[in-house]
Amino acid sequence: MTIPLRPPTDGPGAAGLGARRAAPRPTRPAGPDPLAPLLDLPGVRDAADAARTAVDRLLGHKVLRRESAGVSSESALRGARASASLEGVDVPLAQVRTGDVSEPTLQGALRVSVALGSMVDTWDRAPGQVLARMHVLAAADLVPSAELGRPAPQSSGRLGGVFGLITGATTAPAVLIAAVVHGELAAVEPFAVGSGVVARAAGRLTGIARGLDPKAVSVPEVGFAELGADAYAEALAGYRSGTAEGVAGWLAHCCRATELGAVEGLAICESLLRG
Repeated sequence: MTIPLRPPTDGPGAAGLGARRAAPRPTRPAGPDPLAPLLDLPGVRDAADAARTAVDRLLGHKVLRRESAGVSSESALRGARASASLEGVDVPLAQVRTGDVSEPTLQGALRVSVALGSMVDTWDRAPGQVLARMHVLAAADLVPSAELGRPAPQSSGRLGGVFGLITGATTAPAVLIAAVVHGELAAVEPFAVGSGVVARAAGRLTGIARGLDPKAVSVPEVGFAELGADAYAEALAGYRSGTAEGVAGWLAHCCRATELGAVEGLAICESLLRG
């Protein structure tokens, strides 16, 4: 099945990065909801419910009443490391924590992860602007400056559809919206270098902005890393195929990674509780 993402109608599409909406995003779509059918795919509803339950359990941890900033900071660190590991750059967490990191892919992932909090308010108003900023941070040491933040022209149509999804309304659970945003960006690869890091960051940011994890304390990237790079690639290939089975497999994979990411967040909470 091809997800019928539509470009925004109130501003420039992907070619005009940084389109803003004239009014706040409505809570329900005015017309047909392109994401509503996703819940009817085999296994997706149960996977989404399990992910939501796991994140809610994390959000109820008592440490977050006084240490949410500390948990969020550690989550950002672990998320960046895990995202880089999916790109083949596997640096021990202890080394990352010391700041002794020179590998450019990991440095880029860390810059993006740390900056996500500042992007939340802009994401559902000007997603193109945020996406460009993400790429500047992710690939600053990997590509010439003239290529930073500039998606390939052939990706403009599909990016416009993603932006319409981010700025628009849907009744679909936030974990599925995040999975589609992640999947679309990973599938279209708008940037020659850094698209994977950007796609995972965009998925995480969508979950934060849509209320799945408003405190940014879960670590979905760790979930993807724990499931393995091969499983990630296989699930993404299924999504790229556009078949109902392939899309369902990707969504379930993302939900499972979200579940595992919530468990990682609980581990961070417990470590802070022990001091």
